[in-house]
Amino acid sequence: MVAFLVVIAVLVFLVIMWFVYYYNKLVRERNRVDNAWHQIDVQLKRRYDLIPNLVETVKGYAAHEKEVFEKVTQARAMGINARTVGEQAQAENAITQALKTLFAVAENYPDLKANQNFLMLQEELAGTESKIAFARQFYNDSVMAYDTARQRFPGNIVAGMFSGTFTPREYFEIDIAAEREAPKVQF
Repeated sequence: MVAFLVVIAVLVFLVIMWFVYYYNKLVRERNRVDNAWHQIDVQLKRRYDLIPNLVETVKGYAAHEKEVFEKVTQARAMGINARTVGEQAQAENAITQALKTLFAVAENYPDLKANQNFLMLQEELAGTESKIAFARQFYNDSVMAYDTARQRFPGNIVAGMFSGTFTPREYFEIDIAAEREAPKVQF
């Protein structure tokens, strides 16, 4: 009888430890996703801070390109005001397209292309874009690991028990068609 109770106690202990392990694993993966999103946020803030300086520099040489400047400014505002991953991705697609158009306009102004401030801003923005791309990849990898842990057995049992705590996360996706499209510049 005592041996039977010991076996039952050991089995209960193992089940509790199994549960604790998978719960903590899901918490770790969820927190990794949140951290990855915050890293994207940091890089996007840096990008948003660079855009007004870039626009002002180009304005000095191409003041009549008002529509281009407005699109960049609107896209930046859309990004700053985004609240969800989907909204942020949509805003980033708009910013990318607007910046491509801005740089296409800059190509038509040799003095601007030679301006040290413009070159420095362009280089800093290119570096930031690389960091954003890396942060997006890390975020999406983290979402995949979290969703995999949440969906695989036995993590799906633990996630199901705490369905309000371990909700699915959205991937940060770009608009492939818009990325492949060349910017349209009108003079």
